[in-house]
Order: sequence, then structure tokens, then C-alpha cells
Amino acid sequence: MSVKFITLGETLVSSNTGLDAIKRAPIVDYPTPIRCLRIQDVSQSKAFEDWGYTEVESKNYEKFQLKAGDIIVARTGNTVGVNQFIKRDVSAVFNNGLIRLRVDTQRFDSKFIYFNFRTSSYQGFIENISGGTSTQPNMQINALLTMEIPSFPLPEQKAIASVLSSLDDKIDLLHRQNKTLEAMAETLFRQWFIEEAKEDWEEKTIGDIFTIKGGGTPSTKEPSYWDGSIAWTSPRDLSTAKSLYMFSTERTITELGLTKVSSGLLPVGTLLMSSRAPIGYLALTDIEVAVNQGYIAILKHDLYSNEFMYLWCKANMELIKNSGNGSVFQEISKASFRELPFVCPPEPLLKEFNDRCINWFSKIKLNTKQIQTLENLRDTLLPKLMSGEVRVQHQTEQIA
Repeated sequence: MSVKFITLGETLVSSNTGLDAIKRAPIVDYPTPIRCLRIQDVSQSKAFEDWGYTEVESKNYEKFQLKAGDIIVARTGNTVGVNQFIKRDVSAVFNNGLIRLRVDTQRFDSKFIYFNFRTSSYQGFIENISGGTSTQPNMQINALLTMEIPSFPLPEQKAIASVLSSLDDKIDLLHRQNKTLEAMAETLFRQWFIEEAKEDWEEKTIGDIFTIKGGGTPSTKEPSYWDGSIAWTSPRDLSTAKSLYMFSTERTITELGLTKVSSGLLPVGTLLMSSRAPIGYLALTDIEVAVNQGYIAILKHDLYSNEFMYLWCKANMELIKNSGNGSVFQEISKASFRELPFVCPPEPLLKEFNDRCINWFSKIKLNTKQIQTLENLRDTLLPKLMSGEVRVQHQTEQIA
């Protein structure tokens, strides 16, 4: 059965950009200043509590207030096209770097329309309609409204949105569980090893206790070094990572390429920290991996688990960054990292901490693997549902 398409503009009751600028005028009946959604809030998926602020006249508040079901799209900058679905009415407005789309809910399902913004065809569409310079692309509303949307009956739209939303909700729940588990581990670490640390605990250096490795990059001009079966990572892998565990890498090298990496293949459970541009991305490896020169790799220790060291690095990140140097970009060398002071807690306390934390980190890893499975399922289903290749059962709405 072929699917008919309509334009995005045909599904809406309104579309407009946000406030032109901060309005320095009193606001009636609302607190001032008020939350204001900005491009960076959308592109970084910030929580409502972390959005910006503005001051706005009462009449403009009514005009630009965000409501449940609104679809927000960035129209300028390097993040043009990034989008967000507003799940509930909020006491907030949006600025002029964004476009708000408000769906005609008598004929269309807002969430279904939003899921069209999550397809690969949408990404291609955005690239085609974004004008301006390469450093400052710009998108006009009228161009966006020409985007094609599959025209399913409303009950089927709702059924498709329900399937995809249920996957999103489960993924979101697992992410929140992981944040809670990691926060529990951080709280216990801070309490036991910072707030309740004893003056008589022995002080050494990182290098006294841990084996620290660096890495390297095989020549990219030599094809025989690349696209093999060995995982190879640069901090770029961590810049977009959504988990503290590394399960895969963007690039791979060959056995011959591995001979050009002085540290060789690092074992599962190695703690990786980016050492430059910027300092401080962290990951625990769940695979054997070779690393480039932008990492400090901390090998597993019999007493100090790398989960412990992951928490240590997070708690001491300011110290780590302050030990870096560099005129072009900040970098901490392996030598400087090895010289960092390290207070040694008693062995029984460390063992008790490891026993408590192992279950939390194991659950985080399990959740992360489940997230990947669900994301793959969602991303596989999405284009098939939108193209009509896969149909979902739905009840036809009855008119009373």
C-alpha cells in the first residue's frame, strides 16, 4: 500500500520564530525574569531548570509561551535543524533563534509529526534548505514548511507515535536510572574518601600506585594500518558518548597498525581520560582497545578498582585540569598526571567500597547495553513506520 505525502505546513495551525531580543519591560501576572528556551538549550538537551532567562511584556509572554505539543527547531548556526518536543505546558518563552511549530491536533498527532524530525530524510532535507555561509547557516520558516510528511489516518498516526514513544520512554527511564546509580556512587565516594578522610592516611602519587599508558596514531597515509579488526579510539569517541562505558569505537586498525601504537592493546576495564582539547572526558572500556596520543590510560589495579578511579578523577577534575598547560590548548602530560598526590585509604575500607559499588556499576553497564538495543530497534523501526513498510494495528475512531 503506497503512502501519500503532504507538506509540513498543511499539518500546522501556526509557525513562528521567537522573541527578537530581551524585552526590558515589566511583566504582568508572571514572575520576572522568566525562563527562555535558546538554541544551546535545545542542542544540549538541557533540562527546563537549566534554560536561560529573559524579561518580557505580558502580551509577548502570551504570544511566545511554550505549550505541550509544540515542536521547536533551531533555524540558525551550526546546529540548524536540531529539534525538541515540548512535553508539557511550561512558564517559558523561546528566542528568535528558534522556530515553533504548533500542530493542528484535530487532524494530526503532534508526537507523530515530531518523529518525522528524527528520520535520516529530515537530516538531508535540512542540509538542502539551509542557506547562508558555511559557518552560519540559516533556515527560513517557509522552506521548512515544504518538508514532506506521510499522510496516515489520525488513529494510525497515534499508534505509530505510541510505539516509538514507548521505546523513548524506556530509554529515558534507563538513562535516569544510570544517573541515579552514578550519583549514589559519587555520594558514597565523597563521604568516605573526602569528607571522612583521615589525616594519618598515607599520601603517595598516582605514579607510585598505578600503571599509566599513552598512545599513538598510525599514519593515516598508510591504508594497511586502518580498517582492521582492532578497536582504536581518539577522544572524539568520548565527546559524543552517552555512557561511561566504551563498547565500540568509530575507527579500527590492523595488526600492522597496532605495531605503531607504543602502548599496544589495552585490556578490558582500562580507565581512559582525555588529556587535551579538552582534558577530562572519561570512559571505562568494555573492549580491548588501542588509544591515540590524546589519552591517559589507567590500567586496572588489584586494590583500587577503576570504578574507584573513575570517581576519583571526577572528584579531582579541578586538580587534574590545573596541572595541565599549553599555549594553544590545555594538555596534561602523563608525567604530570603521575605526579598528582594520591591519598591511600585503608584496604578494608576500599574493599567494602568496591563491594558496594560493583552492583551499581554492573547495573549501569547492563542498562547501557539495553539502551543500545532499544535505540537500534527504534532507529530501525522509525523509517519503516514512516514509509509504510511496517504498519501498526490501530482502531478506527468512531464518530458519536
